[in-house]
Amino acid sequence: MDRLAAMATFVRVVEQGSLSAAARSLPSSLTAVSRQISALEERLGTRLLLRTTRHLALTDDGRLFYERAKAILGEISEVEAALSRDGDQPAGRIRISAPTLMGRQLLAPLLAEFLRRHPSLSVDLLLVDREVDMIEEDVQLALRIGHLPDSAIVARKLGTVQMIVCGSPAYLARRGTPTVPGDLARHDCLLFSETPGVAEWRFADGTKSGRKIRMAGKLWVNSLEALVTAARDGAGLARAPSWQVARDLAAGSLARVLAEYERPPAPLHLLFQPSRPASRKTRAFVDYLAAQWRNASPFGNANEPIAITE
Repeated sequence: MDRLAAMATFVRVVEQGSLSAAARSLPSSLTAVSRQISALEERLGTRLLLRTTRHLALTDDGRLFYERAKAILGEISEVEAALSRDGDQPAGRIRISAPTLMGRQLLAPLLAEFLRRHPSLSVDLLLVDREVDMIEEDVQLALRIGHLPDSAIVARKLGTVQMIVCGSPAYLARRGTPTVPGDLARHDCLLFSETPGVAEWRFADGTKSGRKIRMAGKLWVNSLEALVTAARDGAGLARAPSWQVARDLAAGSLARVLAEYERPPAPLHLLFQPSRPASRKTRAFVDYLAAQWRNASPFGNANEPIAITE
């Protein structure tokens, strides 16, 4: 059995969703594809796929093998591209993760131009509001908000994210402007949460943990975009990332309140896979991102430049 060919066939089956679709795209016969998958499972000593006449699903081992196989095949393609005539051009696939809203509003609009400049590259943009396992999920670059617990992580600081409380001028004219966090009890507060109930906003009070204010929201939303829209329309006060409401604040459609009680901003980092040296494709994306944000960063000035060191 050609192990590399079987691995490529397995990846194609998963991405096409069926053995027959994979056979048509290769092209190959359905019998040959089925035999390759069976031989691969026999060699590994485990089931990779659960197959019925109408459905195909990955087992846990199959999901792990798919992610690793896809990464290996991607690395092989990148090496081949580096040794070809066009090896001076970045090639291959970059898998990038980012928080959902940040990725949708700040990263996704940059990708069309990046791909136009680098036609041999492709991008997987994974938008998730959780910390990804960069090795397990084969993510080469990840945007992450917050302090990094592991000092060994390879990262570059892009800037900071400040959570601010804001409301529309019309709402503040109607209900008054809070001057201390305790005033929020008398205001309509708009809360971001997947599960309505009781939320807490933290404010600076000279201690490390800060002061907690329990909030009984007038409106609960699981989308920051919808939350800011409601605040802009005068529904109440919202707490949102500074980069998200920067234009509204500049335009005057939202006004910042309780600024003197804000907690220190959280850092935003770009993380790299610690197990791999910086590749040509990751350098290309980081250089592009740096150029796009050099004069108009949505996160303010970083403490260090966006760069990769060997």
